[in-house]
Amino acid sequence: MNSKQRALAYLRTALDNSQASFRDGQWESIESLLNQKRVLVVQRTGWGKSMVYFLATKLFREQGAGPTLLISPLLSLMRNQIEAAQRIGVTARTINSTNNDEWLEIKGQLASNQVDILVISPERLANDEFRQTILSKIAGNIGLFVIDEAHCISDWGHDFRPDYRRIVRVLQAIPSNVPVLTTTATANDRVVADVKVQLGSNIELQRGSLVRESLKLQNINMPSPAARMAWLAQTIPALSGSGIVYTLTQRDAERVAEWLRINEINAKAYHADIQNREDGTSIKEELEQQLLNNEIKVLVATVALGMGFDKPDLGFVIHFQRPASVVHYYQQVGRAGRAVDEAFGILLCGEEDDLIADYFIRNAFPPQQHISEILTALDQSESGLSVPSMQSVLNLRKTQIDKTLKFLTVESPSPITKIGTKWQVTATAATYHVDQKHVDLITEIRRGEQQQMREYMRHTGCLMAFLQESLDDPSPRDCGKCSNCIGVQLLTDNYDHNLANRAALFLRRSYQPIIPRKQWPASNMFQHSPLGGYKIPETLQAQEGKALSLWRDAGWGQLVAYGKYEENRFADELVTACVDMLKDWKPEPAPEWVTCIPSRNHPTLVPDFATRLAAALSLPFVPCIEKVQANKQQKEMENSYQQARNLDGVFNIMDQCFKGKCLLVDDMIDSGWTFTIASALLRQAGCSAVYPMALALNSPRID
Repeated sequence: MNSKQRALAYLRTALDNSQASFRDGQWESIESLLNQKRVLVVQRTGWGKSMVYFLATKLFREQGAGPTLLISPLLSLMRNQIEAAQRIGVTARTINSTNNDEWLEIKGQLASNQVDILVISPERLANDEFRQTILSKIAGNIGLFVIDEAHCISDWGHDFRPDYRRIVRVLQAIPSNVPVLTTTATANDRVVADVKVQLGSNIELQRGSLVRESLKLQNINMPSPAARMAWLAQTIPALSGSGIVYTLTQRDAERVAEWLRINEINAKAYHADIQNREDGTSIKEELEQQLLNNEIKVLVATVALGMGFDKPDLGFVIHFQRPASVVHYYQQVGRAGRAVDEAFGILLCGEEDDLIADYFIRNAFPPQQHISEILTALDQSESGLSVPSMQSVLNLRKTQIDKTLKFLTVESPSPITKIGTKWQVTATAATYHVDQKHVDLITEIRRGEQQQMREYMRHTGCLMAFLQESLDDPSPRDCGKCSNCIGVQLLTDNYDHNLANRAALFLRRSYQPIIPRKQWPASNMFQHSPLGGYKIPETLQAQEGKALSLWRDAGWGQLVAYGKYEENRFADELVTACVDMLKDWKPEPAPEWVTCIPSRNHPTLVPDFATRLAAALSLPFVPCIEKVQANKQQKEMENSYQQARNLDGVFNIMDQCFKGKCLLVDDMIDSGWTFTIASALLRQAGCSAVYPMALALNSPRID
């Protein structure tokens, strides 16, 4: 039996189908790898790219080759791949941040040649321990090197991740005759050219049609979030099978999932910030499995459930908001309809879409200012700085510092290096400058992709052909199945207006918790306030509070913004809304009086609102907090250390302070340090409990 016959037999075993055959390009890709070539496979989602490297691994291992090293961008994708590998007798293991307790066992299995495929994320290549104790031991024995979702290598690609740059260095460290496979479904000509530059111009391109035969596409322009939520609630129960609703933010994933559950639809949220259980078990993995087993109707997910999640019978993918690019959209909508005759891909369009897309585009690369500030701080430090130390000397958010450090570490040569927990500059730091022309060019491309998605929403021709052409598919053609091709709506765009009113009320009651802080950013950091230590004693902590809305959100957030910046007075409707929130909240023991955070920029705005709220609650209003020192606006402070230090000595509690339970009112909450410090001072003055309450939370959570 020759290699092709053996591979075909393994394929049929994997698929449990004695009549299965290779799809166009699958065997050709495997054969090229067996001939020690480098191959770039660009094929549609669901084509079977993973089967190429599973079968190639099986054949290489039979020839006595070492293990395959598979670099894959998402843990959810890793779990799918490992399960798929087991079905054809390929032993796959993964080393990642969630299975540290298994590392020693896996090292032993690698040493005894018991692992066929080692799956890692590109971020793992940045881990010193992994590079020194595992990668260095197997680098000379790798049988096949696989880069999944290869568009991430290219900074022209929609999912560029700096850690993918390390892959080129790993390739340089392994023998030149090791075959290399790179796969993606979403590489246009520009990205393909960039991948070739980085991996070698001799790479062989295997490219096929991106059309999805079973997928029925439709676009619905529905700007109002409440209308979209009503449409989802009435439409999803009528759809066959289970599916995914994609949102652009974590906040919306949580909120839409809750709304669907209220309407008796079994829905759960999925995003990057979902934490493991206390015993270490993965909630994300449980959610994926529940969807795979059709135990839930829908996962409401961010892009965290994007690349690689494989459920062949997924019946629908609905986008609650418009993605920022065609490649994002194709990648996500391609989750549906892989092994069913009919599946829906519905794109909704919201009034907030451009605002969110702009946020991602603006924050894609660290600005030169952040780079210069960090390099200067490190250069002026005698022994280097840890990230917490950087926060004390730089007015940058931790996420901004982390992003900038990651960006700089993958530059070649890098202007920084890490020794232990501290970062230091290298010899190249003095002359380092970011290639701003390159960044500007990529930003311009992102803007073009955003415009392309607007055009897709308005497109009157075949929707599938539009996607194919945008991704440089060599053979675009009309699908004959989308709403534009058949000339009628696949799913009605009508929605129940009473349901939309309920959704609007739900949005207005999306109260946000204000979790009390329990420690200061650093010990003994206050010079002018009677506060100290590292931990905040329970006797000085606030109670859990509530924010009425999210800033400028579709619920009350827009009215809060209008009152602050247009009217300089908050509407009576917001007073009523806060009274209703307190009835739902029911803080125990109940507040006995009301006070507020003073402001020199808007001296009457919050006191006026707090006075009216106190009257509506039949409680006394006591303006006992005075601002005794001018300070910068908190919104200008970027990290916890700077935010807390900016309030040192700013407030004083006057003698008329009551001793009972206090409702502490402010219009906005950003970091929560204003509430934390004011509450601690009130507790020191004798208040038995302090309940923070804000009109709006200015803390968007975006993936």
